[in-house]
Amino acid sequence: MIRKEAIKIASDAVANSPIISANGYISRDLFETNDKETNFYMIGSMGLSSSIALGVALKNPRKRVYVFDGDGNILMNLGSLTTIGKLKPKNLIHLVFDNQSHESTGGQPSNTKNIDIYKIAKSCNYKSFKTTSKVGLKKILSKTKNIGGPVMILIKINKGGMPGKRIIHSPPTIKKRFSQKLNKQR
Repeated sequence: MIRKEAIKIASDAVANSPIISANGYISRDLFETNDKETNFYMIGSMGLSSSIALGVALKNPRKRVYVFDGDGNILMNLGSLTTIGKLKPKNLIHLVFDNQSHESTGGQPSNTKNIDIYKIAKSCNYKSFKTTSKVGLKKILSKTKNIGGPVMILIKINKGGMPGKRIIHSPPTIKKRFSQKLNKQR
């Protein structure tokens, strides 16, 4: 399974729940496969999607908040896992798409070949799951709809595939439409 396939499966499963997506190809793939007002696309700020998702989850405790992260992104901000684990937001679902590569910046290897994000998440009080298949991802997403978080789903994916098209919305537009949609859903 490649990143775009996994992102499509996950975004379809979460419907209109808020998604904060990591910068780079993850946001581009989400934009191409399922653009919606409840998506907050990171254009820059590598590694901070999990921190932003935590804030959104804490402010909106009745909503399931999803963060779509990459292995390179989460490695840039491992401290967010300890903060999330300490605060234990029951509505936060953290998906990490791991292809052992900084694919958005040229395919340099990440350290997830040697560092186990799944084990780190478990040690930080996440309810953790992992999969390598489309069927497995669908089953886990279905299962996690009814359990309290924080939840991490580590999705081992293959490199490759064409990256999604560039996001056409400006950062102020992304923020405005995301905020307005969240406020309407309260």
